[in-house]
Amino acid sequence: MGHKANNTLLLFSLFSLTLLVSLHQTRATKSHNVTPLKGRKELTKCNLFIGSWVIDPSHPLYNSSSCPFIDAQFDCQKFGRPDTQYLKYSWKPDSCALPRFDGMEFLNKWRGKKIMFVGDSLSLNMWESLSCMLHASLPNANTTFLRREALSTIIFQDYGVTIQLYRTPYLVDIVREQVGRVLTLDSIQAGNAWVGMDMLIFNSWHWWTHTGNSQGWDYIRDGPNLLKDMDRLDAFYKGMSTWAGWVDLNVDPTKTKLFFQAISPTHYQGQEWNQPKKSCSGELEPLAGSTYPAGLPPAANIVNRVLKNMKNPVYLLDITLLSQLRKDAHPSVYGVDHTGNDCSHWCLPGLPDTWNELLNAALIM
Repeated sequence: MGHKANNTLLLFSLFSLTLLVSLHQTRATKSHNVTPLKGRKELTKCNLFIGSWVIDPSHPLYNSSSCPFIDAQFDCQKFGRPDTQYLKYSWKPDSCALPRFDGMEFLNKWRGKKIMFVGDSLSLNMWESLSCMLHASLPNANTTFLRREALSTIIFQDYGVTIQLYRTPYLVDIVREQVGRVLTLDSIQAGNAWVGMDMLIFNSWHWWTHTGNSQGWDYIRDGPNLLKDMDRLDAFYKGMSTWAGWVDLNVDPTKTKLFFQAISPTHYQGQEWNQPKKSCSGELEPLAGSTYPAGLPPAANIVNRVLKNMKNPVYLLDITLLSQLRKDAHPSVYGVDHTGNDCSHWCLPGLPDTWNELLNAALIM
C-alpha cells in the first residue's frame, strides 16, 4: 500500500511538473511571439521608393496624342521616337504594391481644392503628367487650360479641382537691380502666390548648376554680399533654408499637404552607370535592380538636411534613385526642334506618371 501511494505521489508530482513546464513554455512562446510580430509589422511599413522597374502591359496610363496639355518638348512619340518599350515600365516597390491610380477617385477626393506645383521645368513635367492622367480617366471632362510665363492653370470644372504650376526655378527670388539680375538667397516675395493652397509640391535644383548663357542671374546676393559667383551647393543650401523658413512661417500643415519633389537626375554622363561612351541617347531600357553606380547627387543630401530641420513636416517624394535607373526615359533628340540631346527632362507619357502614382500613394496609404 505504501509502495502504491509512493508511486501515485511520484506520478502526481511528474504530472504537476510537466504541467508547469508546459504552462511556462506556452507563456514564453506567447511573449516571444509578441516581439517578432511587432517587429514584422514595422518591417512591412512600406518604403515606396525602394524597388525595381518591371514591364507592365497596363502602361502607359494615357496616349500623348489624346492629352491636350503636353508640351512639344516632352512629346517623344509625336516627334519621332521609334521605340515604345520605355512606355511599358511600372515601378514595383519591394515591400508593398503601388496602388493603381484612379483619376475619378483623385478628383472626388480633391473636389473644390487647389493643388500647386512650384519649381522649374521638372515641376512642369510632373504638372502636365498629372493633368494627362486625370484627363485620361475623364476624357470628356470640362477643363480650362491657361498657360502663362509664371502661373499656369488647369481646372477640372465639374469637380472644381484647380491644378497650377508656379514657375520659379530657384524658389528664392531673382531681383532686378542696377547691376542686372540678382539671385537673392534670402528673399521669397514670390511666395505670396503659394498661400492658400490645399496641396503644394515644391522642386528646385537644375537651374542652380547652370553657367554661361543658360545661367538665370548675373550676381548672387548672399546677405550683405553681392557676389559674381559662389559654390553652387552652398548657394542651394542657403536658398533652400530660406524656402524652409518661409514654409514654416506661412503654411499651416493641418490645412495644406506639403511635398518636396526630390532631385530629378540627368543622364548626360554614361560613366555614372559604367558605360562611359554613352548618354541617354539611344537607351532603350532601365538599369536592372535597385542601385545606381554613381550614388545619389550631392544636392539630395542638402534637401534631406533642410527637410530634417524644418518645423513643418514635408513629405519627401523621393524619386531620385528610381529615376536614376531610367536612363531610357528622356526625350533625347525626340523633341520639337531635334537640336541637342535632352537628358534632363522626361518623355510624356513616361517616368513623371510614376512620380504622380507615388504622390497618389503617399496621399492614400
